[in-house]
Amino acid sequence: MPNDALPDDLEMLKAMLLAERCESERLRQIIKELQRHRFGRRAETLPEEQMLLGLEEVEQVEASDEAKQDESAPDSRAARGGKRRINRGALPAHLPRIEIVVDIDDKTCPCCKGELHRIGEDKSERLDIVPAQFRVLATRRPKYACRSCEDGVIQAPAPARLIEGGLPTEATVAQVLVSKYADHLPLYRQAQIYARQGIDLDRSTLADWVGHAAWHLRPLHERLLMRLRSSGRLFADETTVPVLDPGRGRTKTGQLWAYVADDRPWVGSDPPGVAYVYAPDRKAERPIAHLEGFQGILQVDGYAGYRKLAERGDVKLAFCWAHMRRNFYELATPGPAPIASEALRHIAEFYAIEKGIHGRSAEERRITRQQKSRPLADTFEQWLRAKLGLISQKGKLAEAIRYALSRWEGLTHFIEDGCIEIDNNAVERSIRPIALNRKNALFAGSDGGAEHWATIASLIETCKLNDVDPLSYLTDALTRIVNGHPNSEIDQLLPWAYRRQDLRAVA
Repeated sequence: MPNDALPDDLEMLKAMLLAERCESERLRQIIKELQRHRFGRRAETLPEEQMLLGLEEVEQVEASDEAKQDESAPDSRAARGGKRRINRGALPAHLPRIEIVVDIDDKTCPCCKGELHRIGEDKSERLDIVPAQFRVLATRRPKYACRSCEDGVIQAPAPARLIEGGLPTEATVAQVLVSKYADHLPLYRQAQIYARQGIDLDRSTLADWVGHAAWHLRPLHERLLMRLRSSGRLFADETTVPVLDPGRGRTKTGQLWAYVADDRPWVGSDPPGVAYVYAPDRKAERPIAHLEGFQGILQVDGYAGYRKLAERGDVKLAFCWAHMRRNFYELATPGPAPIASEALRHIAEFYAIEKGIHGRSAEERRITRQQKSRPLADTFEQWLRAKLGLISQKGKLAEAIRYALSRWEGLTHFIEDGCIEIDNNAVERSIRPIALNRKNALFAGSDGGAEHWATIASLIETCKLNDVDPLSYLTDALTRIVNGHPNSEIDQLLPWAYRRQDLRAVA
């Protein structure tokens, strides 16, 4: 706040100073928690959303204090308002505009009583919202008959429906899917939200809608996975999914495998995509079956099951430096660990090079890596072997070094090929939404429910990767499928075939 905007009242100044000290202390505490979340041992870390909640609270209190000050200091209110107008940016051009003219009542000059003429105007925009509202689409089909003959009644055929005899339109079902799989709202919570608008939709009814939609979307999921398999480079990872096991009266642990194609770091022309595949276990034959026909580079963590896939000869494994780094990081964080800390400094040099070539062409990346990363890799490998001979072979440090050296060829593939990333973070990012949904839903109700999860989440997350609105996409895709979209043109319904302007036109 500028000095000339401070109040003259001594008690008010004291109160403002005390409030500022309290907020500063609260911010310092949140920063400490963020540092613990980022750098602490895994057992001590806090969920990221908890950190965000803490920051939200501080920002809310700050805004409340500003509102209080605005009441007593009009000059500061005007100054803050001007700053907001500068920093807030422009509202999207595609949003509908409703103009409100605020004009004077009397257009007579108060001095000479002559007629005022318009010399300009001030224009401002605010973001308004119309709350989500249900509506009823009533379809009427007139019947016709001929007075001269008795050939029967003529009537237009009924429009196709996703759920025959059901209530929802495709847009309504798409909203349920996006709320569940993108916004992580379980169906029972959605039912509660709809009840506030007087719409009584039982959770089981919503589940019926989801099941029908998942069945219709299966061909798209299968085609998406097939298109990803045709890529020459894929990322792969897997995460656990608790699945209800009624026979044993508890949950079992299934797996959602994620396969990602993303050529954006080297400006490739193929669109990014992710396909999830559910499996009841983590056996090595699962990725072998999922990636049948795939030939190329598969970037993975250290899971041994991928080696069997590589042994078939068509797949070359590129390993993840982030996973290798994590072993040294966990050793260096608790206390003094000179060798582990030195290993982290070596690894940081590689990431510094990668930061500088992100978004460059594959050939530019390859040349830079050959010139800069190759000497670092040779030095680092020699250093690792030397340190391994100096330490106990039974400790965690020796285990971390052996992990790196046993995968050294796969870890250094990226130096020879500008299309390969240094780590597996592309697929790690695609796993996070699954973890959020898992946290809110607790478990999948069955193997079939987990398969639905994989199908719908694949399409939604691929929409996000391609900057496509999932709600508009699913609405249009379901509508076209129900109306008999030919299977020979199924590629037209994949998420990357859509653009935002196309979806706005559809809507």
